[in-house]
Amino acid sequence: METISDYKNTKAVYLQSLGAAQTVTGSKHLLKTPGLNILIDCGLFQGIKSLRQKNWDKLPVDVASIDAMILTHAHLDHCGYIPLLIKNGYKGKIYMSPPTRDLTELILRDSAKLQEEDAEKANRHGYSKHHPALPLYTTADVENALPHFVTINTGKPYSLNTHISFQLYVAGHIPGACSVAISCYGKAIVFSGDIGRYHSELLPAPAHPAKADMVVMESTYGDRLHEKGDTMQQMAFMVNETIFNKGNIIIPCFAVGRAQDVMHILYKLKQQKLIPAAIPVFLDSPMASSASKVLLRYPEWITISQKECEQMFSGVTINQDYDGTERIIRQKGSKIILAASGMLTGGRVLEYLKHYIGDQRNTILIIGYQAEGTRGRALLNHAHEIKIHGLFLPVKAQVKEIGDLSAHADQAELMTWLKAFAPAPANVFLVHGEPGAQEVLRVKINSEMHLDACILKQDEAVWLFDVDEPASTSV
Repeated sequence: METISDYKNTKAVYLQSLGAAQTVTGSKHLLKTPGLNILIDCGLFQGIKSLRQKNWDKLPVDVASIDAMILTHAHLDHCGYIPLLIKNGYKGKIYMSPPTRDLTELILRDSAKLQEEDAEKANRHGYSKHHPALPLYTTADVENALPHFVTINTGKPYSLNTHISFQLYVAGHIPGACSVAISCYGKAIVFSGDIGRYHSELLPAPAHPAKADMVVMESTYGDRLHEKGDTMQQMAFMVNETIFNKGNIIIPCFAVGRAQDVMHILYKLKQQKLIPAAIPVFLDSPMASSASKVLLRYPEWITISQKECEQMFSGVTINQDYDGTERIIRQKGSKIILAASGMLTGGRVLEYLKHYIGDQRNTILIIGYQAEGTRGRALLNHAHEIKIHGLFLPVKAQVKEIGDLSAHADQAELMTWLKAFAPAPANVFLVHGEPGAQEVLRVKINSEMHLDACILKQDEAVWLFDVDEPASTSV
């Protein structure tokens, strides 16, 4: 195992991606300096089995030698590994925005609970290859992580030692999401986190400092432009068409971000009488319900009034337990159901799919990024069947997508974000993207901006610059 504390005795700064290198999930980016080692994000791998299995591997660095961690936002692929980081010896603070702190607690508690439930179910029904099946981490591990959380407001520098400080900038991806600008031995290193949309339903446009010497940048949609069009009209058409066919609309959604956007759109559609006011809307995700309440606690992070925020929630029936899920499934008549998980990797949405995916009258509406190997990606790739809880189910329902509802910037928006730096950064490091998307974006950046764009490789340490000043290790 490489000992990252060794870098504290060198006179150089290095960057090493421990996840989200040539793949989208598992974000963990380690900045190694003569004085401090700083981890930006600590997420779980998601998607195909070979990626998910990486979550069980020990990190290829000495966890106890990481001095500080900064979290960009509360999605599982950025925060989901935190309980294991603490369990494996991390002693430092974890810095984040106030909404991210609240949402991360919700996400991690839900993640641990689902893992515990899945392990118990696998043991009870005997469909796991492991005996016994164990959760990746438990609720107790989450409790042990929470005391490490420290909230930092945007627009205010925070010093880690004499030579290193950082500042958070609104990223527009989900409430609380930020980019991180690190001032390190006189150099400005910006970690984009996940870059949001410039025309979001609820969130302000992304922002960042004017100057960066180096940028570590996400590239999820580096090869794609989102579908342009009237999102409300598209949603109205799909809802009304499904109602006409006496079907149900199932919207797999991420509990943090997309669920709230969709609720706001449905609220406006009913207000403008573009869909029937009587069509019931169910939010079957306790975590999404709790995440929605966070919006009310932090009105400065959204672009609509608190009154409108409260009104959009009032038209939605929130379900809390599995008995309620069964009642919703049995309820006669068309309905709109929002349920996690957004990539169909687990959660209550699978119960609805088991009952509705075999009926061509129903519509499954995909609204967010679907990682390779997920059921959501399979549906977008026109799979004729999907496997749920050991059963292969034929896909007869209509599978639709509204790309403009994605929370991730597309290629044009990524370029807009990067071009806003003045002067342009000397180096751009691409992370959080599949190889094809990253290569297209790399070529685009090189040809349009004449910048040296590099695709980071898993676990490979990259030299950034040499340091003349003596090290300082305080945090």
